[in-house]
This record gives sequence, structure tokens and C-alpha cells, in this order.
Amino acid sequence: MAPAESVIALTDVQKSFGHTKAVNGLSLDVMRGEMFGVIGPDGAGKTTTLRLICGLIAPEAGTVRVAGADPFRSHRTATASIGYVSQRFSLYGDLSIDENIAFFATIHGVNDFDARRTRLLTLTGLLPFRGRLAERLSGGMKQKLALACTLVHEPPILVLDEPTTGVDPVSRREFWKLLAEFLAQGLTIVVATPYLDEAERCARVALVSDGQLLALDAPGALQRAMSGVLLEVVGTPVRSVLQVLRETLGNERAQLFGDRVHVHVDDEGQRDALVGLLRTRGVTSPAARSILPTLEDVFIERLARR
Repeated sequence: MAPAESVIALTDVQKSFGHTKAVNGLSLDVMRGEMFGVIGPDGAGKTTTLRLICGLIAPEAGTVRVAGADPFRSHRTATASIGYVSQRFSLYGDLSIDENIAFFATIHGVNDFDARRTRLLTLTGLLPFRGRLAERLSGGMKQKLALACTLVHEPPILVLDEPTTGVDPVSRREFWKLLAEFLAQGLTIVVATPYLDEAERCARVALVSDGQLLALDAPGALQRAMSGVLLEVVGTPVRSVLQVLRETLGNERAQLFGDRVHVHVDDEGQRDALVGLLRTRGVTSPAARSILPTLEDVFIERLARR
């Protein structure tokens, strides 16, 4: 099997806005045909990273390469290679679904697009609604239309900035199924998301915070590589459980997950001692068990290492 080919490469990239360092020495690569996630909270530098990849802004230091070219200096190469869906993708509400796609096809110089448009509408499930005005679409349908408009010129790379923010759970699942179909057709997909459950669908993820890379690997590999042991602790009231564990281990080692607390400890032997401590502090029915970490657990643990 031939080695995977890198189609996007960032090397020690830096970008500031005023006194804010949005991207601070970031390095990552994206392989052809993979779904790659850029993961982090608001303000982590995700949007700036995607805009650098798309050539919309230039780095202050470091290099950005897309298919071997600088996307900012070779803007025509970038626009031909990349389909970009921003957080606020601009659809025209007074145009129909068909008319919106025709408009974006014209912008990209695509003339004979009727068959391509029908294929995209079929894939996205929008074909029965092709005459409906964009302003009358649901949030999920608008995202699907944005995807169709972006892909009408058939770019080999799709870049998505938090595409499911504000979309209902059912539409989120449908959107990710759609991305899986395009991935199977050979598209390279880069997606930024704050949702760590979505990140687990990616082949590899870059965990970023304050414009810096915390980790880069397959989600499963990151979970397996987490140091120590993760405990799931229950008890009543759960707020008391959280308070006692944070007082004992530190704030970064105990995180609330619904009605349970995830606790990062050095070894399994601490479990019984913690349960005993909770009991002496008045917690009712305390119990703990070892669990596999989620990506959120990994992110918190990596953040604590800095």
C-alpha cells in the first residue's frame, strides 16, 4: 500500500489580531482522503486555522501549504482546490435552492452544472424542495444547501467551520452521514467543531487551545494514551462529590459529567481511598469504577499538562 499523501501542511504557523495570538506556533498535516478534525473550545484558534488553510488570511510566521502551494499567494489554486463553509455561510434568502446553487456555480465558472446540481440535491435530500426559497428552510436544510453550493465546482478538499452549531440533533446526524458519503467518494474533509462526540468520527484530530497544539492523533489512540486511570464516581449529592474530590486532587482532576464525576488518578489503588473519604464527608452511597476516557477527558488532561 502506498504511503498516505499530505495535502495540507501547516508548519510553526503564527497569526495575531492586535494583542491576541490566535494561532501560536501551530503545526499539523492532513492526509488525502481523510476526515480531519480541529477540536477546541471557543477562542481556541479553530476558525483562524481554517481561514489560513483557505488562503483568506496570511500567516505572520511559518508556512501553510495546500496541494504544495501557498493558498494566500496562489489564491486561484486555493479556490479551485477548496470548498469552504464558514460559520455564517451566506445563502440568499430570496433565491430558491436551485437558484442559490446556480449562483455559486457561476461564481466558480462552472457552466454545465445541471446534472451536478441534481446529483447534489439527491445526495442531500433536497431534490423535492428545489423550488423553495432559502429563507423558508430549516437550519439543517440550510446547512445541506450550503454544502451543495460549496461542492458544485467539485473541489477535492472540503473545509467546514462548526457546520452543525445550532442545528438540532437529528439534522446533526443526517449531516454527518452526508459527510461520510462524500468522504467515501474520495473527498478530503477538514472540520472544526467544539463537539467532541463529533470529533470521534474523524480519522485524526488536532486538539487545540489558545492557538497551540495539545495533541494530534486518531481519537482512539489519544484515549488509549491517556496517562493514569480514569474513575467514574457517583454519590449524593453530586455537587458534594465534586467539591470533595477537587479539594483533594485539584480542580483539573475532577470534572462533572451530568450526575457523575470523572476523576483522573495516578493508579487504581486510589479508588477505595476516595470512596472512603467521600463517605466520611457525608456523601450518601459513594461508589467508583474505572472507565475508558472520552475525548473530553483527554482534552482536559492534556490541558492540565501545559
